Amino acid sequence: MITLTFPDGATRDYDAGVTALEVAKSISSGLAKKVLAAKIDGELRDAGRAINDNAKIELVTAVDPEGLELIRHDAAHVLAEAVQELFPGTQVTIGPTIENGFYYDFYRETPFSADDFAAIEKKMTHIINRNDKFERQVMERDEAISLFKDMGEEFKAELISDLPEGETITVYKQGKWFDLCRGPHLPSTGKVGKAFKLMKIAGAYWRGDSNNQQLQRIYGTAWATQEQLDAHLHMLAEAEARDHRKLGRELDLFHMQPEAQGMVFWHDKGATLWREVENYIRRRLQSAGYVEVKTPMLLNNALWQASGHWDKFRENMFVSEVKHGAHEEIHALKPMNCPAHVQIFNQGMKSYRDLPIRMGEFGCCHRNEPTGALHGIMRVRGFVQDDAHIFCTEDQVTDESKTYIELLKSVYRDFGYEDITVKFSDRPEVRAGSDETWDKSEKALMDAVDAAGLDVIMNPGEGAFYGPKLEFVLRDAIGRDWQCGTLQVDFVLPERLGASYIGEDDQRHRPVMLHRAILGSIERFLGILIENYAGRFPLWLAPTQVVIATITSDADEYAEQAAATLRKAGLRVETDLRNEKINYKIRELSADRKIPVIAVVGRKEADEGKLALRRLGGRDQVIMTLEDAARDLSIEALAPDLRD
Repeated sequence: MITLTFPDGATRDYDAGVTALEVAKSISSGLAKKVLAAKIDGELRDAGRAINDNAKIELVTAVDPEGLELIRHDAAHVLAEAVQELFPGTQVTIGPTIENGFYYDFYRETPFSADDFAAIEKKMTHIINRNDKFERQVMERDEAISLFKDMGEEFKAELISDLPEGETITVYKQGKWFDLCRGPHLPSTGKVGKAFKLMKIAGAYWRGDSNNQQLQRIYGTAWATQEQLDAHLHMLAEAEARDHRKLGRELDLFHMQPEAQGMVFWHDKGATLWREVENYIRRRLQSAGYVEVKTPMLLNNALWQASGHWDKFRENMFVSEVKHGAHEEIHALKPMNCPAHVQIFNQGMKSYRDLPIRMGEFGCCHRNEPTGALHGIMRVRGFVQDDAHIFCTEDQVTDESKTYIELLKSVYRDFGYEDITVKFSDRPEVRAGSDETWDKSEKALMDAVDAAGLDVIMNPGEGAFYGPKLEFVLRDAIGRDWQCGTLQVDFVLPERLGASYIGEDDQRHRPVMLHRAILGSIERFLGILIENYAGRFPLWLAPTQVVIATITSDADEYAEQAAATLRKAGLRVETDLRNEKINYKIRELSADRKIPVIAVVGRKEADEGKLALRRLGGRDQVIMTLEDAARDLSIEALAPDLRD
C-alpha cells in the first residue's frame, strides 16, 4: 500500500501502481471526467501513469494553468497528425506551447497557405472525435533513431541524437500516430476539445539558425471552453482595430520608412502627444525632487568596457570607429543611460549629506534590434527613456524604493491604468558581482517590496546582469498585459565605475544605485496609450482638443474668433470651414479623427456668442457661451497633476 496526501492535507491509502485517474474515480465519477493530469510531488505527470510510492498528489483539471497548457500541447500534436494525414511526405519538427496557444514547425517543399486551414481544422476535429488514448512508451536511443529515420523523419532523428547520454527517450502514441515527446499528455485526444483555431503561417529555420533548412510554422490557439476562445478572438479583433501602426497613420501621428528602420518620424500631432507626456513626467519628477540632466549619445568604448556593457551588449550596440592619423577611436551610441549618470555623480566629492541624489534624463538611446523583432513604435532601434537613477546609502534603499513605487502608481492612475501586476526578477545565470552582493541587493529590494505592501510574482533568473529588479505590468482596456516600469537595485556599477561618497565616519563608501523608469521607452508607452484608448484620447492628451465646425459659411468669421479665444485659454483648436454638410463633418471628425470636442456654430451661435458642444461618443449637445466654454474646457484639459 502507498499513502497519497492531497493539497488540503487529507490522506488516502491505495495499492501501489494506482493511477491519478483511478484516484479521481475513487473520489467521484464527476471528478474523474474532469482530470487531465496530476502533480506527483510537484512533478506534472500523465493521469494514467502508475504511482508506486508515497507522494503528495494534486489533480489537474482544465481550470488549472497546467491543464490549459496540456490542452495546447496536445492540440499541437493533433495538428501535426492532421497535417501528415492530409499532406503525406511532410516532416514534423517541434511543436511547443506559447502564450495563448501553440505552433508546430513542418518541413515540406510545397508551401502551406491559410486556405489549407479549413481542411486541417476539419481533420483535427475528426482526430479529437476519435478520442484516441495518449500512450507513453520508453525507447532505447538507437531504437528510436532507427524508427524515425525509417519513417523519413530526419529532424526527429537528429533531435534524439543530440539528447544527452542517459536521457530517457519517450514517444507518445495517439492511435496509430506517434511523436517524440517527453510529455506529459492528456488522457486522450478527446480531452483537447473543440475550442481551437488555426491563426497564421510564418517562416522559421530549423533550430533557429538561418543556415539550416527553411520550415513552415503553423500557429494556433486553444482554450478550455468555447466561451474562452470566443473572448480571445474578440480581443484579437479589438487589438487589430486598435493597432497603433494603423491609428498612427489615420490620426497623422507618425510614420516609419525603410531608410530609417526602427526609427520614428513624429508628425506635428504625434509630437504634440509626445510633448504632453514628456512634460507631465518632467513635472512629476521635479516635484519628487529629481534633477534633470542631459548626457552624450556617443561614448568611448573604454567606458562601456569598464561598466561591463561592452561584453554584455556589444552585439546590440551601434559602433563608430574613427581614425585620426595613426590614432583610432571606438565609440558606441549609448543603449542605456546609467554609465553616463555615474560620470555626473563622480564630478566633485559627495557627502552622505548630499544623498539621495535623484538624477533623471529623457535619454535618447539606440539598440541594434534584429529586423524581424521590430514592431511599429513598440520595438524600435532609437528610443527615449524616462530614465532616472537614485544614488543613495544602503539605509536609504527601502524608503527611496517605496517612494518611487508610490510615484509610479500615481502616474499610472493618471494615464488610466489601475490594474498593475508586479514581478520580482532575481539573479540571472550570467551576472556581475559576487553572490554576497546579490544576496544583499535582493534582500534590499524585497525589504522595499514589503515596506510598500506589494504583492509580487517571482520571476526567477530574469534580473538585470548587475542587480535584481521589479517589473511593473499594466493591463490595458482589452485585457492585455504590458511590462513598462522597472526598479533595479545595483551595488555593482558604482563599484565598477568608481562612484563614492564620504560617510559620517569620514571614510569613502560606495553608493547604492537604483535604476528606475516609469514609462520605460516613451515610444513604446505611446504605442500602448494609442491602443489602450483606440486613438480616443482623454482631453488633456488629445493632439487636437477642439474643432470648431461651421454649419454655414456666414459663421466662418465667428468660428475663427472663437478658435482664437479657446487658444488663448490654452486649448489646442482647429476650425473646419469646409463647404460640407454639418452631419458629414461631425461623422468624419468623430469616427476618423476622434476629436474629443466638436463645437458646432451657425448663424444663431454667431449672433448669440455661443457654441454647441458635442462630445466624442455622445449624441447630445450642450449650448454654452464662448466664455463659459473657454473656462470649463481649459480646466478640463489640464493634465491630472495640474488639476490638483
